[in-house]
Amino acid sequence: MASVSSQQQFRYTQPPSKVLHLRNLPWECTEEELIELGKPFGKVVNTKCNVGANRNQAFIEFADLNQAIAMISYYASSSEPAQVRGKTVYLQYSNRQEIVNNKTAADVAGNVLLVTIEGEDARLVSIDVLHLVFSAFGFVHKITTFEKTAGFQALVQFSDAETATSAKDALDGRSIPRYLLPEHMGPCSLKITYSGHSDLSVKFQSHRSRDYTNPYLPVAQSAMEGSGQPMVGLDGKRLEAESNVLLASIENMQYAVTLDVLHMVFSAFGPVQKIAMFDKNGGLQALIQYPDIQTAVVAKEALEGHCIYDGGFCKLHISYSRHSDLSIKVNNDRSRDYTIPNVPPPVVNAQPSILGQHPVPMTGPPPQQYNGAQYASVTEQTLMPQSQAGWGTAPSQSMLQMHNNPYTPSAMVPPQTAPGMQFPSHIQ
Repeated sequence: MASVSSQQQFRYTQPPSKVLHLRNLPWECTEEELIELGKPFGKVVNTKCNVGANRNQAFIEFADLNQAIAMISYYASSSEPAQVRGKTVYLQYSNRQEIVNNKTAADVAGNVLLVTIEGEDARLVSIDVLHLVFSAFGFVHKITTFEKTAGFQALVQFSDAETATSAKDALDGRSIPRYLLPEHMGPCSLKITYSGHSDLSVKFQSHRSRDYTNPYLPVAQSAMEGSGQPMVGLDGKRLEAESNVLLASIENMQYAVTLDVLHMVFSAFGPVQKIAMFDKNGGLQALIQYPDIQTAVVAKEALEGHCIYDGGFCKLHISYSRHSDLSIKVNNDRSRDYTIPNVPPPVVNAQPSILGQHPVPMTGPPPQQYNGAQYASVTEQTLMPQSQAGWGTAPSQSMLQMHNNPYTPSAMVPPQTAPGMQFPSHIQ
């Protein structure tokens, strides 16, 4: 009498067929292993491997119906179940009478690759490392990562099947270069097949998915900081999710910082679209929106940790915001939308602007004068620097230079800036 465990291998819901359906196969089961399993019962004329969501199912086709029946009958009455690599394989008749197409999605060349990362630390491989590896063969459009029974996997989308094929041929079975992985991580290798997808759907930029064709896609900050993998650079330090909107916190505010001051400072790196100021945690903060992420990145790198005034006053701490488009409902002394032309901001209890006059101390006695930037009157909407301290030598040209690209400050700048106010002449 067959044991209970052996009887559970079978489902008698289908009429006999010379095609058998096999389940619970080991990962990457080969055609040779399937033929070897069916050889004692007859001639296996066709196979279809690695099907199903977890790629652990297969079909085998015998030359004769009686051979398929013999295999089902043997394992139904045997105390020893069918096994491949020590795993119990479940058998049943297929609802098809022949295997028409032996090709799976994994065999058909496409522009999307299914990548399985193998190794003890496979789940620690970041999406940025995968991008570095695969972008060596062409522009990577999108990457998504996920975990399945087979392990930690990724879908990598290229523009065409030819590029994907070259990447697959070069990387399949290879290990990720050690210099791309943190020192504490063990070796990780890549198993690559074609995917049935042609265009991946990426709704958010996160540690799990990335769309490199759409820089304006919202950043899922919760996904970055939640469970899973934080974004880290090659130096092992945590990376922020880049955004076109910067969050600026100002400390040591001995002088008033107005909206005009912030506009002057941040517009040195590109056109500022919107600014919103607010008080939080006992200090002043502001959101500054640029038209693109690249401009915001340059501004952040140049201004982080610097002071608006000499002497360490009004120090800037800058991070990326979760926002991508600020909602400015009214132009006033705390918020401004510079994309709406000819809308003068109403003056409602405005703080005294430091533009065109001496800085207004917030607390304590008036500070001594510092050797800061002194600017002459504006001539033809440009600033002529006389001397400058703080961020380097003053430029000799009439326009501030940012990465060798001239940027003329807005014509709204008053004739004279405050003593001690600093402006970067170039980015180190």
